[in-house]
Order: sequence, then structure tokens, then C-alpha cells
Amino acid sequence: MILKLRGPANADVAAQRVVSGQAWDEFCDTLKAAGAALNFPGAPKDPFNQAEGYRYLSRLLRGGLMAFVEHADPMAPVLHRVAHETVKLGSDNPDNYYQAAAIHGDFDYRISGRRNTVKYLSLGTQEGHYGKGGDRPPTGHVEADELEIGEDGYFEVTASTRPHIKNWLPMTAETRTLIVRQTFLDRETEVPADLHIERINCADDEKLPSPLTPQQIDEGLRSAGTMVAGAAVLFAHWARGFRKHSNTLPRFDPEVSNAAGGDPNIAYYHSHWALDADEALLIEVMPPECEHWNFQLNNYWMESLDYRYHTIHTNKHLARYESDGSVRIVVAHEDPGLPNWIETASHTSGTMCFRWVKAERHPQPNVRVVKVWYLNELRLRDADR
Repeated sequence: MILKLRGPANADVAAQRVVSGQAWDEFCDTLKAAGAALNFPGAPKDPFNQAEGYRYLSRLLRGGLMAFVEHADPMAPVLHRVAHETVKLGSDNPDNYYQAAAIHGDFDYRISGRRNTVKYLSLGTQEGHYGKGGDRPPTGHVEADELEIGEDGYFEVTASTRPHIKNWLPMTAETRTLIVRQTFLDRETEVPADLHIERINCADDEKLPSPLTPQQIDEGLRSAGTMVAGAAVLFAHWARGFRKHSNTLPRFDPEVSNAAGGDPNIAYYHSHWALDADEALLIEVMPPECEHWNFQLNNYWMESLDYRYHTIHTNKHLARYESDGSVRIVVAHEDPGLPNWIETASHTSGTMCFRWVKAERHPQPNVRVVKVWYLNELRLRDADR
């Protein structure tokens, strides 16, 4: 609320704020205030989770500075990885290669490159960004299977408010962000699309980055600080709500996920999980016909657990199926010797997410807590089949 009351600063006011140090002081004050998210009602207060929480805030800050200080100019946009292996937020998908760019509804853009072999590719535009706070409703969306792509895999997409006959990504006057989602079935073998963005319908010298101004720094620091504080509080609020249905997977409200920048083609099932040392979580479901699906385990702050070193998720391609086409996923602290084991990676609780991408229907996953000894019985039963 304080940040909203401040309002945008004009050039003269911004210059004064930078010279006086007020812009920096308020940025630091916002970062200090962001720490309140770690004490949000329901948040775990033990040293391990609090340590992860402070690392999470530092990661959000790295992402915020990259997005709003380094790559914030919509006149010379740069596609950069907004979330990745060490910057995580909002139940980031381990199967996704996320990219973003600052754009503006007053301009036209060309996104071009080669499709390569990644399974799913989508481009979306949205109002605002995490650094502005509030909702980020979508303003346009297009997927690779809707595009005309050359035999060599090359394609071009025009992002603009004016309609185009082919390969058009809609924008509105309020559009401020381009979001690219590339989804792997198998990260080890698939190659992400190689993409580039540039302004079009302007002179070449207008495509160059704007000279740095005090106003850009003032707004960039403000947006970076707001992202840290806003995202941390938003997802702490979500996580608190998930605790009400811990160890189950109800469907998340699509209107809420879309407003927060979620993909409108994805049905999300968010929740909280908690397991004692002698407990495990069994998740059973019959997957529908869909483009993709996956399940992942997160820490309490809705960061995916470290998928570089631990098996913390499975998906449509990686999972082993039962004879009837169903899937049984096992979340356990130790390897139970069963297919589709999801590691807790030294965590005893956190959040989790199931996704259906472009599904014909949205079945409810069946989730139950069992004792570890029961997994031994399942393993013996499977061996007898």
C-alpha cells in the first residue's frame, strides 16, 4: 500500500531522489519489510525453513534486479531467464525453461528463432509484472502448434495491438511483459527454442537502449524491491491457505492463477504436504489425454526443490505407468524401491503441485498418507504380478 501511495515519480523528482539517496534508502527499507513474509501466519519458524526463506528472498532480489534494472527497457527488450535453477518462485515448474522480456503496448515487436525439439512452446503477453504488485492478467497467448513454422524450424511472431493474419501474439495498450514457457518431456535430450526479440516498425537507432536516467534507476529499484516483498507475501499467503488441506491436492482456482500470471491452458492442483519420518505420501490418478502433465515437490516458500541433484518431480514422459494406464507416485524420505519415487531432499514439509496441460478433463488425484512399512507390502505385491 505504501508503494502504491508513493506513485510514479517524474524526471525531476526522480533525479532528486537519486541524488539525495532517498531512492536507495526506500529500496533498502522495502527489502527489510520483505522479511515480514517469513513471519507470515502459518509460516514455519524453525532454523532450516527460515534459512531457506532468507535464501529465497535473496534469489528474488537477484531476479528482480535482472528484470527491472538490467533488462527493463521496452525499447530494446532482452529475453532473459526470469526463473531458473537458482531463482525460484510460485511453484516454478522443473520441466519449464522460463523467459521474459519488458515490452510496451505502444510498440510492435518481432520474436523470431528456431523451434528446435522442446515439446511445448508458448508465448504470452500480460499487464504489469511482479514488480508492480497486484494482478497480472493475460493480454495475449499463442502456442507453437498454432504458428506457421518453416521446414528448417525457423519462425517469426509479431507481437502488437494490431491484428496480423498469421503468427500474431496479441497485445493491448496495457501490455508490459512477454512471458515464454518452454516445457520439456525430457530435459536431458530436448533442445529449447532459440529465440530473439526486437522492436519493429521503427528506425534502427530507435532500437538501441535508452541512455540511463535517474528515473529508470528510481523505478527499477522500486520495482525490484516490490517484487521481493510482493511475491514473498503473495506466495506466503497462498502457502498458508494450502495448509488447510494439507496432504491432499484440490484444484486451484483458475481465476486466481491466471491473475497471477499462470498459463490459462494449465489446470493447477496446489497444496501443502507434511510427513513424519515413518510416513509417505501415495498419489494415484488416471491421467487424461493432455499435452503434458507433471507433479513436483516444493519447499514451504513455493520454490521447487533442487531438481539438479534430486528427483523431486515426474511427468508424462518420465513416469512409469500401471498396466491400466494409471500412475502411482510415492513421496518418501528414503527410496522405497518403487517406481515414481519423489525425494523430499531433507525436507519434512512444504508445498506441492500437480498440473494438467491442455487436458480434455481434469481428474482429481487421490492422495493418502501411509506408513513406510506399507510401501514394503506394495513392493512385494508388485513383484508378484
